[in-house]
Amino acid sequence: MAEGTVDYYAMVEEAWQLSDTARDYVKNAGREVDNAELWEKVFASSSLIDLERTRAEGGQPLQKIFFKNPYGLQYRADHKDWIPFRHGALDPAYLQAI
Repeated sequence: MAEGTVDYYAMVEEAWQLSDTARDYVKNAGREVDNAELWEKVFASSSLIDLERTRAEGGQPLQKIFFKNPYGLQYRADHKDWIPFRHGALDPAYLQAI
C-alpha cells in the first residue's frame, strides 16, 4: 500500500477479528449470550469502537456497532452473529487508485 494511502482492507480485517472475538466468547460461554453481555464483555472495551455513536445509533437492543473508522459490525439475528459493514465514505483518492 502506498504511503499515505488509507488501508481499508486492514480496517475490515480488524472488524472481522472483533467479530471472531465475539463468536469465541459465545462459544466459550456454552450458553445463550445476549448482545448486552457481548457489548459489556467484548465490544465496549475495544479501542476501535465509537462509543458515543454506537450508544446513540446502535439500537435497543443493540444491532449496530460503529467504529471510529468507516466500518463497524452489524448483528444478523438469523445467524446470531456480527458481521462487518461500512457506514462511512471512502477516500476518493483510494477509489481512483483501484
